[in-house]
Amino acid sequence: MEQFNQMSDMAANGLQIATTLFLAVIGSIILVLAIMLVADLVQTRDAVRRNYPLIGRFRGLFTELGEFFRQYFFAMDREEMPFNRAEREWVSTSAKGGDNTVAFGSTRNLGIVGTPIFVNCPFPKLSEHTEDAPAITIGTTARHPYSAQSIINISAMSYGALSRPAVRALSNGAAMANCWMNTGEGGLAPAHLEGGCDIVFQIGTALYGVRDKDGQLSDEKLREVAAHPQVKMFEIKLSQGAKPGKGGILPAAKVTEEISQIRGIPVNKASISPNRHTNVNNISDLLDMIARVREVTGKPTGFKSVIGAYGWLNDLCEEIHRRGIDCAPDFITIDSGDGGTGAAPMPLMDNMGLTIRESLPLVIDLLIAHGLRDRIKVIASGKLITPAEIAWAYCIGTDFVNSARGFMFALGCIQAMKCNKNTCPTGITTHNRRLQRGLDPEDKAVRVKNFVEKVRYGVGLTAHSCGVAHPRALKRYHCRIMQQNQKSVPLDELFTAEKSLSLISVPKAS
Repeated sequence: MEQFNQMSDMAANGLQIATTLFLAVIGSIILVLAIMLVADLVQTRDAVRRNYPLIGRFRGLFTELGEFFRQYFFAMDREEMPFNRAEREWVSTSAKGGDNTVAFGSTRNLGIVGTPIFVNCPFPKLSEHTEDAPAITIGTTARHPYSAQSIINISAMSYGALSRPAVRALSNGAAMANCWMNTGEGGLAPAHLEGGCDIVFQIGTALYGVRDKDGQLSDEKLREVAAHPQVKMFEIKLSQGAKPGKGGILPAAKVTEEISQIRGIPVNKASISPNRHTNVNNISDLLDMIARVREVTGKPTGFKSVIGAYGWLNDLCEEIHRRGIDCAPDFITIDSGDGGTGAAPMPLMDNMGLTIRESLPLVIDLLIAHGLRDRIKVIASGKLITPAEIAWAYCIGTDFVNSARGFMFALGCIQAMKCNKNTCPTGITTHNRRLQRGLDPEDKAVRVKNFVEKVRYGVGLTAHSCGVAHPRALKRYHCRIMQQNQKSVPLDELFTAEKSLSLISVPKAS
């Protein structure tokens, strides 16, 4: 009996403790809510919270969560921007090495204006009559020309904007896939070199990685970078798709000790690059800088630009002929004005610069009209992540295609739209060690390789169906573009040398 009483007392004590804890928790919750209520009533920044304390806070929460709910539950496969679910799933499945065939018909509305439709040949190429796309040599006048074969390569994404695990995965994956990797404007990091892949070193407007203590372009630093045998080319960035007319933006939270050392900038202070190269004021200065970099490094040198005004391209071609064809840039990378991976002001992200659909044929035809197409190679960049988009670029006449966001999807990007923060949930664009832990460089390197191989296979399928042996054999007449009247028009009728010549005669934009 005494034992029973002891157990009863223990149960009563336990119940009393549990009740006390419960009341303490409830009291704490009520206290927190009361504090939040008072805070909402006295604050003046948010009218909804002031008029509807506590309840008004849900508006911000639902707004924040809305983009995620739309992505997973409400948006159709082809509805989302900047990349829809069908595009993301194709890349993700390809990167994982899965089966990305589809059944029961296309979910794409082929009647939308601008849709590319490839013209299949009645007698497509048999597998024994197909071949890999031939290599193209860039910079035949440089001391160290670069011969590259891959039809898809990793576009410019800076170390700093991307995390160390992401850059390591891209470097190793690029080496496995035999494609090149562009450093972006943040300088050359050990992670870029880790995998042994070919490197294109980008010189941004802040000259990170190749500037002296006064912030000027340094020949000594150029030689140091060029001494790495993996560095094959140098790309001078005039502008990028995310923000034409503005320099790179790296938020203060992303400027770590390592980034600080590589870029030569203070820790935890935002890195804001100049709007342009301060010593490049005109066409003549641009050609002088290209010549200087190529002479000092001995390696092919070109520039990257979003095309807006195009009169300057005509001036560039004319100046090249005046100086001699050897002074020409070895390549031009054309970026699309419809955004990119970088942090950017919305007016520039949304409405500045021509899209790749308009600018790529324009530049290629201007080069043809001036007789410079063989001398200057063309690299297309901007929202080209699926075989159809990439095949379109080769039909137009590009020599290479670069992709940034395609490779981000291959790494596991879920389009969380947090690239400009330090909170990327997949570890790709954050320096938060806890979040980076989710990105295994070894696993993701294989996914990068798989993505490249699936792109090559898919673009090859398009080429073979059109009756040619490889993607670089595609021509404009192999692709038609849907028009407003629900009829398609061949690319070689939409874009002709005559139209480009007529553009040359228009008043030049400054």
